[in-house]
Amino acid sequence: MTRELPLLDAQSISKFYGSRSGCEEISFQLFSGEVIAIVGESGSGKTTLLNCLSTRLMPTSGSIHYLGRDGVARNLYQMSEAERRFLMRTDWGFVHQNPSDGLRMAVSAGANVGERLMAVGERHYGSIRQTAQNWLERVEILADRIDDEPRTFSGGMRQRLQIARNLVTAPRLVFMDEPTGGLDVSVQARLLDLIKGLVNDLGLSIIIVTHDLAVARLLSDRIMVMKEGRVIEAGLTDCVLDDPQQPYTQLLVSSILKG
Repeated sequence: MTRELPLLDAQSISKFYGSRSGCEEISFQLFSGEVIAIVGESGSGKTTLLNCLSTRLMPTSGSIHYLGRDGVARNLYQMSEAERRFLMRTDWGFVHQNPSDGLRMAVSAGANVGERLMAVGERHYGSIRQTAQNWLERVEILADRIDDEPRTFSGGMRQRLQIARNLVTAPRLVFMDEPTGGLDVSVQARLLDLIKGLVNDLGLSIIIVTHDLAVARLLSDRIMVMKEGRVIEAGLTDCVLDDPQQPYTQLLVSSILKG
Protein backbone atom coordinates (compact mmCIF):
# COMPACT_ATOMS: atom_id res chain seq x y z
CA MET A 1 0.00 0.00 0.00
CA THR A 2 1.36 3.42 -0.97
CA ARG A 3 1.64 5.76 2.01
CA GLU A 4 -0.08 9.12 1.58
CA LEU A 5 2.38 11.97 1.19
CA PRO A 6 1.89 14.98 3.45
CA LEU A 7 0.57 18.14 1.86
CA LEU A 8 3.02 20.14 3.92
CA ASP A 9 6.11 18.80 5.68
CA ALA A 10 7.84 21.22 8.07
CA GLN A 11 11.21 20.24 9.50
CA SER A 12 13.12 22.05 12.27
CA ILE A 13 11.64 25.50 11.62
CA SER A 14 13.38 28.18 13.67
CA LYS A 15 13.19 31.96 13.52
CA PHE A 16 15.41 34.30 15.51
CA TYR A 17 15.29 38.07 15.73
CA GLY A 18 18.88 38.72 16.67
CA SER A 19 19.32 36.74 19.87
CA ARG A 20 15.58 36.60 20.58
CA SER A 21 13.72 33.44 19.64
CA GLY A 22 10.48 33.66 17.65
CA CYS A 23 10.11 29.89 17.28
CA GLU A 24 12.52 26.99 17.57
CA GLU A 25 12.97 23.53 16.07
CA ILE A 26 9.36 22.91 15.08
CA SER A 27 8.57 19.88 12.93
CA PHE A 28 5.23 18.43 11.84
CA GLN A 29 3.30 17.16 8.83
CA LEU A 30 -0.08 18.28 7.56
CA PHE A 31 -2.14 15.92 5.41
CA SER A 32 -4.81 16.71 2.87
CA GLY A 33 -8.16 17.56 4.43
CA GLU A 34 -6.68 18.00 7.90
CA VAL A 35 -7.02 20.99 10.24
CA ILE A 36 -4.22 21.76 12.69
CA ALA A 37 -4.59 24.39 15.41
CA ILE A 38 -1.58 26.20 16.88
CA VAL A 39 -2.46 27.53 20.32
CA GLY A 40 -0.76 29.42 23.10
CA GLU A 41 -0.70 32.73 24.90
CA SER A 42 0.34 36.00 23.28
CA GLY A 43 4.08 35.94 22.65
CA SER A 44 4.26 32.14 22.50
CA GLY A 45 5.50 32.23 18.90
CA LYS A 46 2.42 30.92 17.16
CA THR A 47 2.04 33.84 14.73
CA THR A 48 5.77 33.79 13.93
CA LEU A 49 5.44 30.10 13.09
CA LEU A 50 2.36 30.71 10.93
CA ASN A 51 4.17 33.42 8.99
CA CYS A 52 7.15 31.12 8.43
CA LEU A 53 4.89 28.29 7.25
CA SER A 54 3.12 30.60 4.78
CA THR A 55 6.48 32.06 3.61
CA ARG A 56 5.40 35.56 4.64
CA LEU A 57 8.48 35.39 6.83
CA MET A 58 11.68 33.53 6.03
CA PRO A 59 12.96 31.32 8.86
CA THR A 60 16.48 31.37 10.20
CA SER A 61 16.74 27.63 9.59
CA GLY A 62 14.66 24.63 8.63
CA SER A 63 12.71 23.53 5.57
CA ILE A 64 9.16 23.12 4.37
CA HIS A 65 8.17 20.88 1.49
CA TYR A 66 4.79 21.44 -0.14
CA LEU A 67 3.12 18.82 -2.31
CA GLY A 68 2.10 20.43 -5.60
CA ARG A 69 -0.90 19.45 -7.68
CA ASP A 70 1.55 17.59 -9.91
CA GLY A 71 2.44 15.26 -7.04
CA VAL A 72 5.93 16.70 -6.55
CA ALA A 73 6.98 17.99 -3.12
CA ARG A 74 9.11 21.15 -3.37
CA ASN A 75 11.06 23.08 -0.78
CA LEU A 76 9.18 26.37 -0.38
CA TYR A 77 12.29 28.23 0.69
CA GLN A 78 14.10 27.25 -2.50
CA MET A 79 11.34 28.69 -4.68
CA SER A 80 11.68 32.15 -6.17
CA GLU A 81 9.63 34.96 -4.65
CA ALA A 82 7.49 35.01 -7.81
CA GLU A 83 6.76 31.28 -7.43
CA ARG A 84 5.75 31.74 -3.81
CA ARG A 85 3.51 34.69 -4.68
CA PHE A 86 1.79 32.63 -7.35
CA LEU A 87 1.23 29.83 -4.86
CA MET A 88 -0.37 32.29 -2.44
CA ARG A 89 -2.69 33.61 -5.17
CA THR A 90 -3.80 30.21 -6.38
CA ASP A 91 -3.27 27.15 -4.17
CA TRP A 92 -3.22 28.89 -0.79
CA GLY A 93 -5.34 31.32 1.18
CA PHE A 94 -4.52 33.52 4.16
CA VAL A 95 -7.26 34.80 6.47
CA HIS A 96 -6.09 37.66 8.68
CA GLN A 97 -7.44 38.51 12.11
CA ASN A 98 -8.10 42.04 10.88
CA PRO A 99 -10.09 41.74 7.63
CA SER A 100 -8.79 45.08 6.38
CA ASP A 101 -5.35 43.43 6.08
CA GLY A 102 -6.79 40.89 3.63
CA LEU A 103 -9.28 43.06 1.72
CA ARG A 104 -9.19 46.14 -0.46
CA MET A 105 -11.51 48.33 1.55
CA ALA A 106 -12.14 50.96 -1.14
CA VAL A 107 -13.35 48.62 -3.90
CA SER A 108 -16.59 46.65 -3.98
CA ALA A 109 -17.18 43.30 -2.32
CA GLY A 110 -17.60 41.74 -5.75
CA ALA A 111 -14.31 43.20 -6.94
CA ASN A 112 -12.50 41.83 -3.89
CA VAL A 113 -13.62 38.32 -4.83
CA GLY A 114 -13.21 38.92 -8.55
CA GLU A 115 -9.59 40.02 -8.25
CA ARG A 116 -8.67 36.61 -6.92
CA LEU A 117 -10.40 34.95 -9.89
CA MET A 118 -8.53 37.20 -12.31
CA ALA A 119 -5.26 36.15 -10.66
CA VAL A 120 -5.92 32.59 -11.85
CA GLY A 121 -6.78 33.64 -15.39
CA GLU A 122 -10.55 34.38 -15.36
CA ARG A 123 -11.34 37.20 -17.79
CA HIS A 124 -15.08 37.02 -18.59
CA TYR A 125 -16.76 39.81 -16.61
CA GLY A 126 -20.15 38.15 -16.43
CA SER A 127 -18.72 34.86 -15.21
CA ILE A 128 -16.54 36.59 -12.61
CA ARG A 129 -19.47 38.61 -11.29
CA GLN A 130 -21.73 35.58 -11.10
CA THR A 131 -19.11 33.52 -9.28
CA ALA A 132 -18.50 36.40 -6.86
CA GLN A 133 -22.22 36.69 -6.19
CA ASN A 134 -22.50 32.95 -5.60
CA TRP A 135 -19.68 33.10 -3.06
CA LEU A 136 -21.11 36.11 -1.26
CA GLU A 137 -24.32 34.16 -0.78
CA ARG A 138 -22.33 31.11 0.31
CA VAL A 139 -20.74 33.12 3.14
CA GLU A 140 -24.11 34.62 4.07
CA ILE A 141 -23.71 38.08 2.52
CA LEU A 142 -26.77 39.30 0.65
CA ALA A 143 -26.28 39.36 -3.11
CA ASP A 144 -27.45 42.97 -3.30
CA ARG A 145 -24.33 44.01 -1.34
CA ILE A 146 -22.06 42.94 -4.19
CA ASP A 147 -21.33 46.53 -5.25
CA ASP A 148 -20.89 47.85 -1.70
CA GLU A 149 -17.44 48.54 -0.32
CA PRO A 150 -16.20 46.44 2.64
CA ARG A 151 -15.77 49.56 4.74
CA THR A 152 -19.58 49.73 4.90
CA PHE A 153 -19.76 46.16 6.30
CA SER A 154 -19.81 45.00 9.92
CA GLY A 155 -16.75 43.20 11.33
CA GLY A 156 -18.36 39.79 10.89
CA MET A 157 -19.36 40.55 7.30
CA ARG A 158 -15.84 41.72 6.49
CA GLN A 159 -14.41 38.48 7.84
CA ARG A 160 -16.88 36.42 5.81
CA LEU A 161 -15.97 38.45 2.70
CA GLN A 162 -12.28 37.79 3.36
CA ILE A 163 -13.06 34.07 3.54
CA ALA A 164 -14.95 34.23 0.23
CA ARG A 165 -12.05 36.06 -1.40
CA ASN A 166 -9.64 33.35 -0.24
CA LEU A 167 -11.75 30.31 -1.11
CA VAL A 168 -13.14 31.33 -4.50
CA THR A 169 -10.15 29.80 -6.32
CA ALA A 170 -10.51 26.45 -4.51
CA PRO A 171 -7.18 26.53 -2.63
CA ARG A 172 -5.94 23.34 -1.01
CA LEU A 173 -4.35 25.01 2.02
CA VAL A 174 -5.62 27.97 4.04
CA PHE A 175 -3.75 29.73 6.83
CA MET A 176 -5.90 31.48 9.44
CA ASP A 177 -4.59 33.93 12.02
CA GLU A 178 -7.12 34.38 14.87
CA PRO A 179 -10.07 34.56 12.42
CA THR A 180 -12.63 35.11 15.21
CA GLY A 181 -10.55 37.60 17.20
CA GLY A 182 -12.29 40.83 18.15
CA LEU A 183 -15.77 39.62 17.21
CA ASP A 184 -18.79 39.42 19.49
CA VAL A 185 -19.56 35.95 20.83
CA SER A 186 -22.70 35.53 18.69
CA VAL A 187 -20.82 36.66 15.58
CA GLN A 188 -17.95 34.29 16.41
CA ALA A 189 -20.35 31.35 16.69
CA ARG A 190 -21.89 32.12 13.31
CA LEU A 191 -18.48 32.48 11.69
CA LEU A 192 -17.20 29.23 13.21
CA ASP A 193 -20.24 27.34 11.92
CA LEU A 194 -19.54 28.80 8.47
CA ILE A 195 -15.85 27.82 8.53
CA LYS A 196 -16.61 24.30 9.78
CA GLY A 197 -19.19 23.81 7.02
CA LEU A 198 -16.78 25.02 4.33
CA VAL A 199 -14.00 22.75 5.64
CA ASN A 200 -16.32 19.75 5.39
CA ASP A 201 -17.79 20.72 1.99
CA LEU A 202 -14.50 21.61 0.30
CA GLY A 203 -12.11 19.20 2.01
CA LEU A 204 -9.82 22.06 2.97
CA SER A 205 -6.54 21.74 4.80
CA ILE A 206 -6.16 24.50 7.37
CA ILE A 207 -3.49 25.69 9.76
CA ILE A 208 -5.17 27.98 12.27
CA VAL A 209 -3.59 30.09 14.98
CA THR A 210 -5.84 30.85 17.94
CA HIS A 211 -5.62 31.60 21.64
CA ASP A 212 -9.16 30.25 22.04
CA LEU A 213 -9.17 26.55 22.90
CA ALA A 214 -12.91 26.33 22.16
CA VAL A 215 -12.17 27.40 18.57
CA ALA A 216 -9.39 24.81 18.36
CA ARG A 217 -11.66 22.06 19.67
CA LEU A 218 -14.46 22.88 17.24
CA LEU A 219 -12.36 23.20 14.09
CA SER A 220 -9.18 21.16 14.40
CA ASP A 221 -8.22 17.50 14.13
CA ARG A 222 -4.84 18.00 15.76
CA ILE A 223 -3.40 20.64 18.05
CA MET A 224 0.06 22.03 18.81
CA VAL A 225 0.55 23.92 22.07
CA MET A 226 3.30 26.54 22.00
CA LYS A 227 5.19 28.18 24.85
CA GLU A 228 8.20 30.49 24.51
CA GLY A 229 8.68 29.61 20.86
CA ARG A 230 8.55 25.84 21.23
CA VAL A 231 5.87 23.20 20.78
CA ILE A 232 5.52 21.63 24.23
CA GLU A 233 2.60 19.30 23.51
CA ALA A 234 0.90 18.00 20.38
CA GLY A 235 -1.62 15.38 19.38
CA LEU A 236 -5.24 14.77 18.53
CA THR A 237 -7.20 17.80 19.68
CA ASP A 238 -9.70 16.01 21.91
CA CYS A 239 -6.96 13.88 23.50
CA VAL A 240 -4.76 16.87 24.32
CA LEU A 241 -7.58 19.04 25.64
CA ASP A 242 -9.30 16.26 27.59
CA ASP A 243 -6.09 14.86 29.10
CA PRO A 244 -3.27 17.43 28.87
CA GLN A 245 0.11 16.09 29.93
CA GLN A 246 2.14 19.29 30.31
CA PRO A 247 1.56 21.65 33.25
CA TYR A 248 1.32 24.63 30.90
CA THR A 249 -1.36 22.93 28.80
CA GLN A 250 -3.19 21.92 31.97
CA LEU A 251 -3.14 25.57 33.03
CA LEU A 252 -4.52 26.72 29.68
CA VAL A 253 -7.32 24.16 29.78
CA SER A 254 -8.08 24.92 33.41
CA SER A 255 -8.34 28.65 32.76
CA ILE A 256 -10.86 28.01 29.98
CA LEU A 257 -12.93 25.72 32.18
CA LYS A 258 -12.93 28.21 35.05
CA GLY A 259 -13.84 31.06 32.69
